[in-house]
Amino acid sequence: MMVAGLAAGCASSGVKNPSGVPVTEMRPDERGFVAGTGVESQDLVAVTDKMARSILATPQIAGAQGTPRIVLEPVVNDTRFPINKDIFLTRIRALLNSKSQGKVLFLARDQMKTLENERQLKQAGQVTSSSDPNRVEFRGADYFLTGKLQSMTTRTSAGTSDYVLYSFQLIDARTSDIIWEDFAEIKKQGLEDAAYR
Repeated sequence: MMVAGLAAGCASSGVKNPSGVPVTEMRPDERGFVAGTGVESQDLVAVTDKMARSILATPQIAGAQGTPRIVLEPVVNDTRFPINKDIFLTRIRALLNSKSQGKVLFLARDQMKTLENERQLKQAGQVTSSSDPNRVEFRGADYFLTGKLQSMTTRTSAGTSDYVLYSFQLIDARTSDIIWEDFAEIKKQGLEDAAYR
């Protein structure tokens, strides 16, 4: 079953960085020895795995007559962490493209300038085309996928505590209905704060 492929979990490797060894290779879903209270790779993996499975299970996707087309909209980062917020949607898209067996398609709206330039070259006869160069073939979106990262932080002399809420929505492009929404939440406490580069 296609959803089962997204649900595979990983056991911890238990890797410890030996003294004098500058780098230890670890799995992305594994908590490392360099950690803070902020968003880390294991959070990204857990959250995006859950969202991809949840999207595939929603009735409008699972029972669609055709193949729904999705456009990614920017993620809002309302946390105190200056992270690459769109990496969440990139990983969800990659998971669905590689594991959903064509249940959904994503439109490359971030490539529209390149696509329009290619269409103009075909219409001008400067490059060949396997289809009618005068026919507009760009597809419209059925859904928009977006998300929001929000957090609460507590600091005392005992350390720092961070709660992060990761929420994502699939919005119907015709009606503006939110047809799917899911979330994940993570809370961490520690002495060290997270720093991002």
